Amino acid sequence: QVQLVESGGGLVQAGGSLRLSCAASGRTLSRYAMGWFRRAPGKEREFVAAISSTGRTSSYADSVKGRFTISRDNPKNTMYLQMNNLKPEDTAVYYCAASRYGFTSDVNRYDYWGQGTQVTVSS
Repeated sequence: QVQLVESGGGLVQAGGSLRLSCAASGRTLSRYAMGWFRRAPGKEREFVAAISSTGRTSSYADSVKGRFTISRDNPKNTMYLQMNNLKPEDTAVYYCAASRYGFTSDVNRYDYWGQGTQVTVSS
């Protein structure tokens, strides 16, 4: 079992930045590929970014490419999402997740989820 806890959300103006963290406990994070997802009001949960277990490979949704950066620090059992040039359409609850199945953007292949952290971007 892996327990995941997100932090770092908040209210920011358009064009601003936030850094989300995802702290893991229970098992070492290096065993899992990791991802960030988000759910905006009235919408389905959507893929944001993913990173391989080693951190050498990452991928992004087109909507965040060039603005968001996913990273991980396996010795600290923590993953991050640096979000720059935020837009009102980035407003959502952001979730981190861990996958036993490897590097993937498929929400159905993630086994463990955090409770989420709210990000609100004002215009």
